[in-house]
Amino acid sequence: MSPELALTVQYAIPAAELPRWRLRRWVQHALSGVLKAEAEAGAPGRFRAAALALRLVDADEGRRLNREFRHKDYATNVLTFEYGIDPEGVASGDIVLCLPVLYREAAEQKKSILDHAAHLTVHGVLHALGYDHIEPEEATDMEELETAILAKMGFADPYQHFGG
Repeated sequence: MSPELALTVQYAIPAAELPRWRLRRWVQHALSGVLKAEAEAGAPGRFRAAALALRLVDADEGRRLNREFRHKDYATNVLTFEYGIDPEGVASGDIVLCLPVLYREAAEQKKSILDHAAHLTVHGVLHALGYDHIEPEEATDMEELETAILAKMGFADPYQHFGG
């Protein structure tokens, strides 16, 4: 249950600990996890492939994008632009990870960089597939799916100590 993946990774800031192969593996796990969960819920076949761009940025670019597109004047950890699923079943989106925020949050939460980066990558992919956490029930569903995907990759529950 592995969908086709066209992934572009852009490094606007160096990130030796986050090579393309690692990011690609995390994205692929997220896509496969969503397909599996949706099939188990009786909603298979929503998408068959994904075309995603993952951009790693500094705080200035993260803040500019968040201000321009969300009207919030600060750099956020992950920002996702969801473009939907086309008639051929290809989901597309852009995911922006702001590394200085990611590093700061990992330190504050006493998590490894890889644990937090994997979580934010999976979180961004879920947003690109139309998942959201605005309503409490949506947040619970999204967090449970993220946790299951991360557990399959060997990562701890990212919400265990910090709430959703």
